[in-house]
Amino acid sequence: MSTAEELGQAVRRLETNLPSFVQGAVFFVVLVPSLAVAILLGQLYTWLGVISGVAGLIGAWLAASAFIIANQWERGVVLRLGEFRGIRGPGLFFIIPVVDRVRIIDMRVLTHHIREQEVITRDNVPVTIDSVLFYRITSPEDAVMKIQDYSFAMAQLAQSALRDVVGGMTLDELLAEREQIAKQVEQHVETDSREWGLHVTGIRLQDIDMPDELKEIMSRQAGAEREKRATITKAEGDKLAAENLAAAATIMSASPGAMQLRTLQTIDGLGPNDSNTVLLVVPIELVEFMKKVGQGA
Repeated sequence: MSTAEELGQAVRRLETNLPSFVQGAVFFVVLVPSLAVAILLGQLYTWLGVISGVAGLIGAWLAASAFIIANQWERGVVLRLGEFRGIRGPGLFFIIPVVDRVRIIDMRVLTHHIREQEVITRDNVPVTIDSVLFYRITSPEDAVMKIQDYSFAMAQLAQSALRDVVGGMTLDELLAEREQIAKQVEQHVETDSREWGLHVTGIRLQDIDMPDELKEIMSRQAGAEREKRATITKAEGDKLAAENLAAAATIMSASPGAMQLRTLQTIDGLGPNDSNTVLLVVPIELVEFMKKVGQGA
């Protein structure tokens, strides 16, 4: 368990154990008259005043401890002489001091960080997985009666389930199906923790770490795969361009003036730039005349 989690649990325990305003008010309401009576009796007999003061202090504490307030998201499990008596709350409820004990249970969604787990996949690749578990209590009675420490038990259960699920998968499946892995772990934990009055709301895989050598190999493999796709794409483009050029040549050959127009269009596309110089050594008309003479012969 990390330091941040320990600090958070300590703060929650402190908030739960702090006396409420009602308890403080009842304590002072009972204590002030008791001290006044003790002072009056002390003027007559000192020992009687001391006993009365101590009795008033104890009575004020007992009266205050009989008032318990549970917040809207809390429930109180009441034990009377060690025997379960019921669930109380939310709001104000009363117990019998000394005889009754109350354990306040938080019914909200609880978060537990599963410390980094070193797991070996099915193809013998060591990986380190960092994840978070979300769960809540559905039955305060079962969470208190059937398990000693439900928070620690859920953490251990989630760790073992994560090892079992990841250990049965390859590295490629682990990297490609993170959401599916989280659902499988969630189902394993939910099945085992349901009888404890707990419900798993979700598990998230935050990070998957691998050895540096494996990362370098995978990087080279990914680069080679991208280069392969680029070469295939370029080849397909060249093939398509060749097919289009062949089709264009077929169309132009069917029209006598199409080639001349294409040639003039190409010359016009060079633009009026001094760096571009076009020399027409043989007139196009002469080329056409020679073709006709050749065909006539």
